[in-house]
Amino acid sequence: MEKRAFKLGLLPKLIIAIIVGILFGQFLPEWFCRAVVTASNIFSTFLSFIIPLMILAYVTMGIANLKNGAGKLLVITVCIAYFSTLVAGSSSYLVAVNLFPSFMSADALEQIAATAGNSLEAYFSIDIPPLLDTLAAVVLAFVLGLCLSTLRGKTIGDTLYNSMSDFSGVIDQVLHSVIIPLLPLYICGTFTNMTKSGQTFAILGILWKVFLVVILMHLICILVQFLVAGAISGKNPFALLKNQIPGYTTALGTQSSAATIPVNLQCAAADGISEEIRNFVVPLCANIHMAGSMITITACATAVCLMNQLPVSLATVIPFILTLGVAMVASPGAPGGSIMTALPFLYMIFGVEAGDPSGPICAIMVALYITQDSFGTACNVSGDNAIGVIVETIYQKFIKKTPANA
Repeated sequence: MEKRAFKLGLLPKLIIAIIVGILFGQFLPEWFCRAVVTASNIFSTFLSFIIPLMILAYVTMGIANLKNGAGKLLVITVCIAYFSTLVAGSSSYLVAVNLFPSFMSADALEQIAATAGNSLEAYFSIDIPPLLDTLAAVVLAFVLGLCLSTLRGKTIGDTLYNSMSDFSGVIDQVLHSVIIPLLPLYICGTFTNMTKSGQTFAILGILWKVFLVVILMHLICILVQFLVAGAISGKNPFALLKNQIPGYTTALGTQSSAATIPVNLQCAAADGISEEIRNFVVPLCANIHMAGSMITITACATAVCLMNQLPVSLATVIPFILTLGVAMVASPGAPGGSIMTALPFLYMIFGVEAGDPSGPICAIMVALYITQDSFGTACNVSGDNAIGVIVETIYQKFIKKTPANA
């Protein structure tokens, strides 16, 4: 009887990478940690180059392969993602404004802000400018996908469709041969840097109550999303949650919704989402569904207001959430992208003077957010697949059987 070769799965590799990264940052000298961070940064640069191409390939082909109702599914998916983001942000404010006053202190935020400038620098970097930015890739994918879905098989469209199909295959090969195998390196570098700079333990030692409340809100959000998805689809929500563990863990290390797309596609396949739907919904929602990030940003903004005696109310938070839900479409792809996108809009909560993007209040906001960014990202990508299950159900029950006129 032939023995099967033991193969370590992706999830154990990611967990090992996190542990190794923390040990490197805690016990090894700075020169070694900088070398790890340098390798991680080089991979991150290549990843930033590939991400727009990945979005273009997957979203285009996902929409193009929807022979029936492509336009309808696009509108449905965007509406579900936006609604989820708005509900998450509003709920986060209500929880934060009622819980945080009981255990916040001014010294805590100051100590966390002090770690913001302690990150390790890479020995060198390689500049690989992306061919498209994220938002341009999403818009172009919409245009190409919808047009190909309508024109394919008619007078024109087949040649471009076949070309995009080949291009998608090339990107898929890059993902499976390079990006997924090297993801543990990226994660290891991220945690090495965070640990060496003091961020990994500072948040747990100083604002661990705030940290735990935000994480708990993320987990509750994920649970609610999959309970809703399970109720609509008739699938076991806890089986769906189990399938999502690799995607959640990957997002913890990469701190990027877009970088987690390859793993999240595998999770979607395990959920029984068809290839045409998952190739459309997962990359799209990685760029428009920001429920986890909105929970973190809203909670952190509320905490900063409470600690600096700034007035805050639902009337000021709701317009901020509505605006940021649209603005953050351009934010995925890099750790901290969401908070950097939010900076120009923080004046809506903090006021014009305190909301100066280069001022000390916003600096504290960035430092506080970054320490929790990975958990928000993990919440984002998990919700993407919950949306995928819902969209798959809508497609199979109501759209697939209708004439191809959308």
